[in-house]
Amino acid sequence: MGMDLVPVYADQANSSEGMVKINPVVVQNMNVRTATVQQKDLSTTVSAVGKVEYDEQKLFNVNPKVSGWVEQLHVDYTGKMVQRGQPLFSIYSPELVTTQREYLLALKTRDKVGSSSFEQIRGGGNSLLEATRKRLEYWDIPDSEIKELEQSGEVKKAVTLKSPATGVVLHKNAVEGEFIKSGTPAYKIADLSTVWVQASVYDYEVPWIEEGQPAQMELSYQPGKTYRGTVAYVYPSLDQKTRTVQVRLEFLNPNLDLKPGMFTNVQIETRPKQNITVIPNEAIIRTGERNMVFVVKGEGQFEPREVTLGMEGGRRNNDIEILEGVKPGEEIVTSAQFLFDSESRLQEAIQKMLQQKTSSSDEEMQDKDISGGQMNHEEMSEDTTDHSNMNM
Repeated sequence: MGMDLVPVYADQANSSEGMVKINPVVVQNMNVRTATVQQKDLSTTVSAVGKVEYDEQKLFNVNPKVSGWVEQLHVDYTGKMVQRGQPLFSIYSPELVTTQREYLLALKTRDKVGSSSFEQIRGGGNSLLEATRKRLEYWDIPDSEIKELEQSGEVKKAVTLKSPATGVVLHKNAVEGEFIKSGTPAYKIADLSTVWVQASVYDYEVPWIEEGQPAQMELSYQPGKTYRGTVAYVYPSLDQKTRTVQVRLEFLNPNLDLKPGMFTNVQIETRPKQNITVIPNEAIIRTGERNMVFVVKGEGQFEPREVTLGMEGGRRNNDIEILEGVKPGEEIVTSAQFLFDSESRLQEAIQKMLQQKTSSSDEEMQDKDISGGQMNHEEMSEDTTDHSNMNM
């Protein structure tokens, strides 16, 4: 159905500049819908797809601080669950054996000079014992083994390295019988009591998200079961290809149901923005240069008005915040706005055309006035010449 255009004349343009006038019958036949600008709370729930990952703060490397030969493996494959304090492997180090002997010798020396009447001698014995003990501690020899060495007086050929946490073995580089240098990663263990979930949210949803907000998650293979966590971190960079921002969530994982590598459905519960001006998202005409709405003025008149947009309600909430341009209580068009926009542009073109015609007419009148003045001047000059001849 075509739209009946109402002619715009110069006097109308001055009285209602920019107003769009459409036959009310046409408006009714087009089934134009409207909505009232409201002032209310705006909230949304951000939904995203997430991926379960290891908690980087709970990854542990087991590195021997002394070089030697791997004498025995207590945990011999990747993926095995280990408990805190569980033996991982034993290492034979000649340097460690020598230090144990030095410690026993320093212990005997201290006992011998402990009854000396000379304070410097007593202090020297204590200093030697303390220095040797520190070397053992720097090599991560636990106090329990040092006490056992003191009580038994027997030097151990190999020292056993234990797991620093309860978790799963991610990497195992120790091989029985091979020489391993100090600082070489022998095991990597992940504590899975908590996990991270990396979720991608769209750029327009980022203003809604804050650290500490509650989140919930569901797994496709466990329908109906919900896991609850929190927003831990919002990354500062944007993926230019997908226009998304990474958000890190933290979830407790006591039963180890959440396994790194799983994909999940995540919902972040945002805090509502209170007492703001909102309109339906579909009421906005986005031209690329500006955002506009059409305000209903009655009797087939509609006013195009530029608006400043705020936060969007997201994919599940169709409202959007308006910072400037309309006020609560005003009525706006929510359907067929493109037709109103076309009519507005047409009327604007007509107004410009009329203005150009008016300007052209004024210029022609001015040209005629100038031409007429020149002709009168020439005629007066000719009359003067004729009279001068007659006098002669």
